[in-house]
Amino acid sequence: MPDPGVTRVAVYIDFDNIVISRYDQVHGRSQFQRDKVREFAMADTSADSDLVERLRRATVDIGAIIDFASSFGTLVLTRAYADWSAPVNAGYRGQLVSRAVDLVQLFPAAAYAKNGADIRLAVDAVEDMFRLPDLTHVVIVAGDSDYIALAQRCRRLGRYVVGVGVAGSTSRSLAAACDELVTYDALPGITPTDTAQQATAPPPGPRSELESGTAPSRPSSRRARRPAASANDDNDPESEDPQELASRLLERALRLGHEKDDEDWLHSSAVKTQMKRMDPSFSEKALGYRSFSDFVKSRDAIAELDETDPVRLVRLHPTTTAR
Repeated sequence: MPDPGVTRVAVYIDFDNIVISRYDQVHGRSQFQRDKVREFAMADTSADSDLVERLRRATVDIGAIIDFASSFGTLVLTRAYADWSAPVNAGYRGQLVSRAVDLVQLFPAAAYAKNGADIRLAVDAVEDMFRLPDLTHVVIVAGDSDYIALAQRCRRLGRYVVGVGVAGSTSRSLAAACDELVTYDALPGITPTDTAQQATAPPPGPRSELESGTAPSRPSSRRARRPAASANDDNDPESEDPQELASRLLERALRLGHEKDDEDWLHSSAVKTQMKRMDPSFSEKALGYRSFSDFVKSRDAIAELDETDPVRLVRLHPTTTAR
């Protein structure tokens, strides 16, 4: 029997929904279809540079979504539903594979037609709840009102339902059907669209990734530095400095902890647990530190450690919180 105190989370991503909604949020209603983005590959060196920049600004940070989902408990399955033969979706392969996301292939009946993701996702979710009775949380990443019935059924079956959608494309009825609904812009590490657009207001054309509108507000984000590469390079996580990756992991875990618990100080053990949820390969000893406290102390520009009590506490450094 599973431990009744353990929370186990299933994540279901309507990938087309979130990618199209984000693009339309950044560039205007129905622009995804007008720009014919579905068949566009950012890796194509002959591609229109203006369209490359538009797609880059609307890139979805899958890591931020999965990290948020992991803050509810242990992720036992994560699935993304889309037509993965479409170049715009295939470009996310690096992000998805690196986070062990199960890719479910759906073929649309015609160009820009619905691919039936809502039906397949709903069927799988209900089946999983009966197949895996220890599931406690269901995270639905989509904003369609099509998912209202699924959210209601999950709640009737005793699951805590969390919705994640793009502002402006998320049904109010879906929000009412969920126990909790969060907009993509509100996720830790995501720059709100309005702020991002102000940052990119000076001359149009190619700009730095830090101003892309999808990069995390902090300058140390992986996708803020290399959004195009992270979307197309399967080995991206392995190509970076482990110390830098660990620093970003710590910062994101702290942001998640502060937002969920609304506390000034967090238990260091809880922060480490969250970091392990986001990246099971994390080990302070592998990075050269005797303890997690030593690891946190070495990141004094990111975190503050309070060792005055037997229970060690940690929080984001005030200058980091302001970023």
